[in-house]
Amino acid sequence: MTKLRRAASPPAAVLRASVSNLGLLATGSGSLGLVFCHCSLLLLLLLPSMEVVNRYVATRHHIEGAPTEADFEVKEETARWAPDSGEVLVRNLYLSIDPYQLNRMKRSSASHLAVDSILPGQRIAAYAAGEVVASACEEYKAGDVVAGVLGWEDYTLFKPSPAVLMPKVADSAAADDDAGFPLSHHISVLGTSGMTAYGGLFEVGKPVKGEKVFVSAASGSVGSLVGQFAKIAGCYVVGCAGTKAKVDLLKDKLGFDDAFNYKEEPDLKSALKRYFPDGIDVYFENVGGEMLEAALANMNTYGRVALSGVIAEYTGGGGGAVPDLLDVIYKRITIRGFFAWDFLPKFAEFNAIIADWIREGKVKVVEDVSDGLESVPSAFAALFRGQNVGKKLVKLA
Repeated sequence: MTKLRRAASPPAAVLRASVSNLGLLATGSGSLGLVFCHCSLLLLLLLPSMEVVNRYVATRHHIEGAPTEADFEVKEETARWAPDSGEVLVRNLYLSIDPYQLNRMKRSSASHLAVDSILPGQRIAAYAAGEVVASACEEYKAGDVVAGVLGWEDYTLFKPSPAVLMPKVADSAAADDDAGFPLSHHISVLGTSGMTAYGGLFEVGKPVKGEKVFVSAASGSVGSLVGQFAKIAGCYVVGCAGTKAKVDLLKDKLGFDDAFNYKEEPDLKSALKRYFPDGIDVYFENVGGEMLEAALANMNTYGRVALSGVIAEYTGGGGGAVPDLLDVIYKRITIRGFFAWDFLPKFAEFNAIIADWIREGKVKVVEDVSDGLESVPSAFAALFRGQNVGKKLVKLA
């Protein structure tokens, strides 16, 4: 429930000064732009403050191993917005559920060198799309729909700055975006998943037409896009997944040249040799462990590995496989790790290209949507059980 209360009246001296300045500027002693600036300031001072009851998902403790629903709780707080705060209050509509968040939840992780850790009981920042409820800046107005780093919560407050990526994607939550795409696309194919897939494949993997590309976890949020992008680039593409239904999806809907169920392969090296008799040129890595070991053994000379994720190792269940580094040396293989924010300067460029591909029917978008904030823990845990297909999202409204 949203509670409104009137803001305290601005001091009389502030009002007199503002009115006085407006009078002087209106007679020609200043610029018209400053008149509007003072008008906006005056109007903001007169707006009511706002309080909302905000539910948010938090961890109960640091998580080691595979996450379960019991590792999380839904808490409440009062979020306060004031007209002089410079902040924007957003009611979240879609939340992104991403496996990398597990590393932030650990007591210790190499990920903490690049992204903030998540402490038990605290709000969890996450990519999301939401509707502006109240705004203390001219860049956003109530009703605008934005996408960016918000949180696993009903409402998020943010303060606009050059360092904050929060583009407006629609004029209203009641309709698709300005280009006719569903709002959910802005946290999947037109969000961090698309940026990771496009940047990782083309900036890191650098495929050339006719080359052979292998994608692990190919039915996931990133892998399902990578395979389609590689096909557009003219490559031969094979993906792996963990069920027959997912394998069928890759071949029948997403256009992969071939795909296999890795759970049915007792020897991954032999399996990849069977699917790539002439070797692998580009490997888009989402799994790690034995999969990486097998892929490196089948890479061609000057092969490239785009290391997007190693989900098999997030929970400590990677199997202890150690890649043969002699393969890397003598085949002169390039292995580069990366994450979505590396490509932030090209975000708009990537999105424009991907949007065109969607319109042209070259890219199919697969989204797996759960409903309600309470479903966030189960949606997150499902990622590590292989139960999602495509991009996992939670819809709040």
